[in-house]
Amino acid sequence: MPLKNKIEELKKRKEEVLQGGGEQAVAKQVAMGKLTARERIIALLDEDSFNEYDMFVEHDARDFGMDGKVLHGDGVIIGTGTIFGAPVAVYAQDFTVAGGSLGSMHARKITKIMDYALRMRIPLIGINDSGGARIQEGVNSLAGYGEIFWRNTLSSGIIPQISVILGPCAGGAVYSPALTDFVFVVDKISKMFITGPEVIKSVLGEEISQEDLGGAKVHAQITGNAHFYAESEYECFEQIKKLITYIPWNNTRKARRFEPKEPKVNFNIEDIVPGDPKEPYDVRDVIRAIADDSDFFEIQEKWAANIVIGFGRLNGETVGFVANQPLVMAGVLDVDSSDKAARFVRYCDAFNIPLVTLVDLPGYLPGIDQEHAGVIRHGAKLLYAYSEATVPKMTVILRKAYGGGYIAMSSRHLRADFVFAWPSAEIAVMGPEGAANIIFRKEISEAPDPEAMRRQKVEEYKEKFANPYVAAAKGYIDTVIEPAETRKLLLHALEVSSTKVADRPFKKHGIPPF
Repeated sequence: MPLKNKIEELKKRKEEVLQGGGEQAVAKQVAMGKLTARERIIALLDEDSFNEYDMFVEHDARDFGMDGKVLHGDGVIIGTGTIFGAPVAVYAQDFTVAGGSLGSMHARKITKIMDYALRMRIPLIGINDSGGARIQEGVNSLAGYGEIFWRNTLSSGIIPQISVILGPCAGGAVYSPALTDFVFVVDKISKMFITGPEVIKSVLGEEISQEDLGGAKVHAQITGNAHFYAESEYECFEQIKKLITYIPWNNTRKARRFEPKEPKVNFNIEDIVPGDPKEPYDVRDVIRAIADDSDFFEIQEKWAANIVIGFGRLNGETVGFVANQPLVMAGVLDVDSSDKAARFVRYCDAFNIPLVTLVDLPGYLPGIDQEHAGVIRHGAKLLYAYSEATVPKMTVILRKAYGGGYIAMSSRHLRADFVFAWPSAEIAVMGPEGAANIIFRKEISEAPDPEAMRRQKVEEYKEKFANPYVAAAKGYIDTVIEPAETRKLLLHALEVSSTKVADRPFKKHGIPPF
């Protein structure tokens, strides 16, 4: 056969594969308000940058009538491309082909691109849209999931791993996203759960819809399983593209540096934080008053909102921000906020991203529910994460820093490299009111006017302890600064710590309080 004929045959075969599951299946996908797998890849990557591999792979199942079925690409598309010029590896499950179900060859394609991403040290993006394990292939499907999970774990902390849930993701399939670094969900499209509504109804007699059980809002607001929430697929892809600009290709590199920009003038740091320590404010405005161009890319915005995490830049370099949020529960630490912050600290440490911590909290949240939920164990995760982190760590105490919360929020005692405090900082074992009630209990109870005496003792305690100067006198903070000096000192600290070396005892690995 002449070469020209062979080329024509190749084009014909490609055209067949590009049809996915066929016109009817594609029309059904579109009717559900979803893009096809190929449309998703095209929308995500730079124009004409996608190179597909294993296009002609077919399933090898022979039981239950599978030997007579043709599944183009076995229901998954894999390849490489670029986002803003940065190389990435990507796979996208094709729901139009056998519901995107995972069989042995489907899994082999995914593990192939995972191995490639790890070998080439580039980010991996997985687009999940699958009915789950292919039942006709039995244990081979389960083996495929196991191979994927193992690679997720092997790659963790070496290359960024991003999961995009754009359809159903149920049963064992949910554990791959859970093992990755960032999970993106889209309203009315994303569905994640271990057991579906039908199983729950048959076993427990409880009725619930897929959306209420494991929809995008559930995972963004309640479970914390999702890091980013979007109203549409296109918004989701823009979020992914922005994330890629903040993170490095792998753990041996630094994130791409951008041209430095001053914060926007409408964020005046001295006007943001009220003088009254009981009055709330939005700590994200403080971050915007510090960060280049006032640009802050928040992560897990809707979950555990009493702490704020996300990326920004200082002098063009990516930094991770961790900040108590006085607008929500006075910024206390609890079970969920400790988990949220600890995981982010570990991510930044793994990928060479310096940490800036802004402190304003009354401590850990007291209460029976929190104690029984394991706040001791969960709270210890944050202590562990900060203690373990060796990237540059810079801390600014804005107002309250009481008790264990003061220690946990990247204090000098957990080896923060720089600790600054505003004049409004209150560093103490507990708040003045509670401390005065304990220390001066006898004087207050025996006074002619107990309430007047209590107020007097509260003021005495504030003057003596509820200020930054006692800690400064002990060297626990480096200096007391004016709020307007914050960005300048952080920029200097970042420059000074750029060649930081941290020596630690040899060990295989630590044992965090999981």
